[in-house]
Amino acid sequence: MPEIDIPSQFDVLVVGAGAAGLYTALCLPESLRVGLITKETVSLSASDWAQGGIAAAIAPEDSPTLHIEDTIRAGAGLCDKAAVEFLAQHAPSCIQSLVNLGVAFDRHGNALALTLEAAHSRNRVLHAADTTGREVTTTLTAQVLRRPNIQVIQQALALSLWIEPQSNSCQGISLFYQGEISWIKAGAVVLATGGGGQVFAQTTNPAVSTGDGVAIAARAGAILRDLEFVQFHPTALTKPGSDRFLISEAVRGEGAHLVDNEGRRFVFDYHPAGELAPRDVVSRAIFSHLQRTAADPATAHVWLDMRPIPPEKIRHRFPNIIKVCQHWGIDVFIEPIPVAPAAHYWMGGIVADLMNRTNIPGLYAVGETASTGVHGANRLASNSLLECIVFGAQMANINLRVAELDAELPMLPLREFHSDVSEWQRQQAQIETLRQKLPRLVWQSAGICRSQSGLEAAIATVESWQKDFAVLPLSKFLLSLKAAEPARLNLPDVERQLRLWAETRNLLDVADLILKSAVFRTESRGGHYRLDYPETESDWQAHTLVQKNNWWKSPILNS
Repeated sequence: MPEIDIPSQFDVLVVGAGAAGLYTALCLPESLRVGLITKETVSLSASDWAQGGIAAAIAPEDSPTLHIEDTIRAGAGLCDKAAVEFLAQHAPSCIQSLVNLGVAFDRHGNALALTLEAAHSRNRVLHAADTTGREVTTTLTAQVLRRPNIQVIQQALALSLWIEPQSNSCQGISLFYQGEISWIKAGAVVLATGGGGQVFAQTTNPAVSTGDGVAIAARAGAILRDLEFVQFHPTALTKPGSDRFLISEAVRGEGAHLVDNEGRRFVFDYHPAGELAPRDVVSRAIFSHLQRTAADPATAHVWLDMRPIPPEKIRHRFPNIIKVCQHWGIDVFIEPIPVAPAAHYWMGGIVADLMNRTNIPGLYAVGETASTGVHGANRLASNSLLECIVFGAQMANINLRVAELDAELPMLPLREFHSDVSEWQRQQAQIETLRQKLPRLVWQSAGICRSQSGLEAAIATVESWQKDFAVLPLSKFLLSLKAAEPARLNLPDVERQLRLWAETRNLLDVADLILKSAVFRTESRGGHYRLDYPETESDWQAHTLVQKNNWWKSPILNS
């Protein structure tokens, strides 16, 4: 990637280049100078992996009211009704905007094709075969690259928010790019960094999903909400050596069956809707069934049988699933696919209002990083891409504090970090060990089924790992940098190593937040299931809130 000169100031900095970040950048007024920061290239994000589709009530027999009802039902009592209404009512016009930008959704004749997914009462999911996310992000990326007011900064890493101490407002970020750390000022910072699936050993998320936005915001004093609610996708391809490739909900919507080793459709034992029950129910059904019937439940799987779907329909709707399964030696036309649950979507995040504003002036959050209240305790299928677009569009109405941008930036001398080879190798090995152990611990203790003893043991372990991490020489150097103090790191393979350091730090913080939120909520609801508190409790129909390591419960929400 060729080096580019990064200005020391932008009007708006957008961190993350999935659907939320790309669409935000496009919707910001073209008069503003926008920096779009991505730690990979612009084509690698979880949105890119979204297969199922994007939900909108556009059929004559559908309505935003029905979409609202389905979303609230899935959200298990924790949706913010005003946010859900906003999402569903703006969905049709946002779909039209995507079509106008060139997104090629599938059609039946001239009409947009709509499919049914779990917990939707109508066919309302638009798709582009089974690579909808890729179609959306590819189209948005092409548009972003055409915009003269947007500068894309690739393979760059946002390390922290730059908080102005007097007003406690966000005035920019510290950025690692090409071996150096610099401080970039902005009238507003938008975090659109996606989810944190990599904190779990089994996840459908790509390697970039390390919870960066939530961790960065948490350290700066942002209020976070409902971090215990994680959606586990019931059907990820489970083959030794393979990525946990997501087999879309749409496959079951089109008629595929979930069966055990005996060929029995066992999900009906747990819910009358069988395969089309909400995701958390299906995930728990598979988990419980494997706990009961498998010799080693951690590595076992059930089967997703696509053969009830007509072959022509499979070819038309699921070409990518056919291709990936073929790659792993599975012919979906003659045999079922081995599947098991994996962490998929994080309902919790940084508290943001309908304008994406957080409690920190100048800081905004959009997409999976945010908690707008639309998903409640459990997200409805295909509302996630929709949220990125509907809330990204709101950034057209941004009200910038431009005056503060003109202030002179203080220039501090550059600090340098050196390390001899053996000392550096020792640090590197420690960081890599933590990075491998952490997701296994979180999967075991805060995966599909949780309990107080498992959570508390994991919290103690994570806290001790955080202490070990903080005393590494590289950590001591980076954590001692003052605001506006630039630095250079003289290390071999510096880009990869600093990214490993930053992501491990973020994942440790995210693990701590999820574990403590999960132990705080003494009930089961939506994407949070406690073996020791299996019932949903009316006095827990409230949000879990956290700021600077203080947890509290919101007032009880109205049903």
